[in-house]
Amino acid sequence: MQIAIIGSGYVGLVSGACFADFGHDVSCVDLDEKKIEALKKGQIPIFEPGLEDLVDQNAKSGRLTFTTNLAPAVAKADVVFLAVGTPSRRGDGHADLSYVYAAAADIARALKDFTVVVTKSTVPVGTGDEVERIIQEANPDADVVVVSNPEFLREGAAIEDFKRPDRIVVGLDDERAREVMMEIYRPLYLNQAPLMFTGRRTAELIKYAGNAFLAMKITFINEIADLCERTGANVQDVARGIGLDNRIGSKFLNAGPGYGGSCFPKDTLALVKTGQDYDAPLRLVEATVEVNDRRKRAMGRKIIAAAGGSVRGKTIGILGLTFKPNTDDMRDAPSIAIIQTLQDAGAKIRAYDPEGTAMAKTLLADIDYAADAYDTADGVDALVLVTEWNAFRGLDLQRLRNAMSDRVFVDLRNVYRRKEVEAAGLDYTSIGRPHPLSD
Repeated sequence: MQIAIIGSGYVGLVSGACFADFGHDVSCVDLDEKKIEALKKGQIPIFEPGLEDLVDQNAKSGRLTFTTNLAPAVAKADVVFLAVGTPSRRGDGHADLSYVYAAAADIARALKDFTVVVTKSTVPVGTGDEVERIIQEANPDADVVVVSNPEFLREGAAIEDFKRPDRIVVGLDDERAREVMMEIYRPLYLNQAPLMFTGRRTAELIKYAGNAFLAMKITFINEIADLCERTGANVQDVARGIGLDNRIGSKFLNAGPGYGGSCFPKDTLALVKTGQDYDAPLRLVEATVEVNDRRKRAMGRKIIAAAGGSVRGKTIGILGLTFKPNTDDMRDAPSIAIIQTLQDAGAKIRAYDPEGTAMAKTLLADIDYAADAYDTADGVDALVLVTEWNAFRGLDLQRLRNAMSDRVFVDLRNVYRRKEVEAAGLDYTSIGRPHPLSD
């Protein structure tokens, strides 16, 4: 099939490369001329494992092309995907839909024959209705069906998620789009991917509800971790004990410094605003947003306490800056609030991340960036593991101790065991594991 994808950011680029790999002809459209020129040269603007090779292979085959010229790409397309950004709107926290609506108007003017327009971007309930209205107003003769097909891609595992999904949600109010969407995803049928058809508004809400539930799960175990520290319990054992209940499950029960990234922060906030608009307040989600925001700076205070109550004039080493491993995404990363808290308290920061340094430099000032984990430890008064990159899971702890000026090691991801850290001569602080015998 002929596919046009409007927006060549994370979702658009991954989706375009995967659809092309299925055998479809895909045109990725973006207004950013520099981005498109870079993509034509094989330069990928984001870090995602396997994406560079996938783009290269399908671009060379001719199935994947990049352009700034929207009209011809849309005119020949059977399906047009909207994959533009929906960031939190400045001032009120609602999803900013200006990019979606502008793209819908541009698409409308370029439509020729029957076309299915699909919102791939994460959008609030009712957005599909407005996209449909905009298209019909701009082009009353357009023969178009608007569909919701939310993405469920985890950064760092996006290609695997796209090609082996646990579900594909398609929301439609016009049955003419059903066969088209089935044909789009037909290559996945051998994997028995569950293709779930529902109403358009329901599909829009599924995405937000799913992200909010996972964010609540993370926040719940983080609060349990705080309780564990005060009662002498071990949060990892608590998480395992409740996660073995298949009604709960073990995923998203790893205590840490709070959630970040491109989805959970903005989507939970947008869902809260939607609930308020419809006079159906979501108190649990509201509490999740508040607790998570407080937690990030609380982790900074935890580090200060571990360092003796003051970090003024001290150098703190930070291992990991991105919100999670296997991405260069710094959006709402816990490291930002942690570092700012430490700097506000007078600390100097030395940091390293395998992929996030370039983005971090645009967000954080007065940071000394190191070459690797051991370089980060050189001369610091405390070393803090913030993001659990694989490169940080098997560090030579004795080598770290020998490089450090003082011996404080704070593990905000519970990667290490107290016994092995203390055997290397380091003072160990972790999350939700206060008693020496419990971790």
